[in-house]
Amino acid sequence: MNILNKIKNAIHHRWVMRNADSYVNWMRSKGVHIGKNFKIAANGSFQNITIDMSRPSLVYIGDNVTINKNFTLVTHDFVSGVFLNVFNDFLPSSGKVTIGNNIRFGVNCTVLKGVTIGDNCFIAAGSIVTKSIPANCIAGGVPAKVICTLKDYYNKRLELCKEEAFEYAQSIPDRYNRKPVPADFWEEFPLFVNKSNINQYPDIPIKRQLGRSYPIWIEKHESLFQSFEDFIEYALKYNPHSEDKK
Repeated sequence: MNILNKIKNAIHHRWVMRNADSYVNWMRSKGVHIGKNFKIAANGSFQNITIDMSRPSLVYIGDNVTINKNFTLVTHDFVSGVFLNVFNDFLPSSGKVTIGNNIRFGVNCTVLKGVTIGDNCFIAAGSIVTKSIPANCIAGGVPAKVICTLKDYYNKRLELCKEEAFEYAQSIPDRYNRKPVPADFWEEFPLFVNKSNINQYPDIPIKRQLGRSYPIWIEKHESLFQSFEDFIEYALKYNPHSEDKK
């Protein structure tokens, strides 16, 4: 009977793990709350994701959450085993984990029991979240701590993304011995795409990148450069040590 149960359980596990959607649906069926638009990042795999199913009702994951490769969430620990061998006593250990709305995790993140992560947060790669993180911030480290507010990081990225795009543009002819083309800049497009020229770049997945923000973005966005040609001309001549900067 034990062998039959093992075979049955193995078949069921393979069926549950046949794809990411079936895995998520199975967790929901067991009582894990997983909100809308839950995603596993493209470079991740649902097969290296560990979400503690010992107490499914203690896991709450909000809307628009993206986890990544080697993500781990636990609602318990097993210090009980140590206590048992020293004190001959068994003490349970568990705690609810709440992940708010609009959360993104880098690779190799772990969230421990008793933790709440507020809305609109980014958790940096390699973080171990041992204590709660407030809403609207960037956090990282071991243990994870608040690095800055989301607004501060947004303002910082507004400037840094320009220099990074210029550096990337210069790397293309250096590495591939060819001119950059628009399709190379599938994330950097806001620097040269605007409402007046968006239809000129069919090879860039602009609408997919922007998602539901597309209608608002396209109406309000003002690109730093008026065309891809203007962007490339400037980027290939860019010197980070020059005082003549955009």
